[in-house]
Amino acid sequence: MQAASRDTSIVGRMVRAARLEDGVYEEVERDRGATMQAALIVIGTSILAGIGSGIALGPGRLFAVILAGLIGWVFYAWITYMVGVHVLAGPDTRADWGELARGLGFAVTPRVLLVLGVVPAMAGFIGLVVFVWVLVTTVVALRAALDFTTARAIGTAVLGWLAQAAIFAFAYTLGA
Repeated sequence: MQAASRDTSIVGRMVRAARLEDGVYEEVERDRGATMQAALIVIGTSILAGIGSGIALGPGRLFAVILAGLIGWVFYAWITYMVGVHVLAGPDTRADWGELARGLGFAVTPRVLLVLGVVPAMAGFIGLVVFVWVLVTTVVALRAALDFTTARAIGTAVLGWLAQAAIFAFAYTLGA
């Protein structure tokens, strides 16, 4: 009997990632071709988040939203790679930056809902739901890419987020 085939289309993988299917994160970890899919998810969800926040997306703003999304994704993947592989590594931890980046790109899938922020009464609630959902998908992605326990994945996600927030806050103060 043949095993059921998995939908490897970008939409199929996004649905599976949002449903927290461990298998999709393991799949994109191994599929170097999924890097472009992950980047497209980051770009698309960044645009939708910009629309949902009420940003008028003229050409300059659209470019800025896309660039910020891509930089944030690349940077967070780098930080969590450093934390996960060098600080919190477990006995089975073996990963490269690309494996993390692909999983983390798919982990932001729930951000598609941020477009609903155009309805002011829903913006806060949707933002909270998406924040928690992305946090959970991030932990699942890190657990898969780094061959971690859930506790180590949570630690990596939190330390990565804190490091990124501190660096961005410092950069913001330089620009102010």
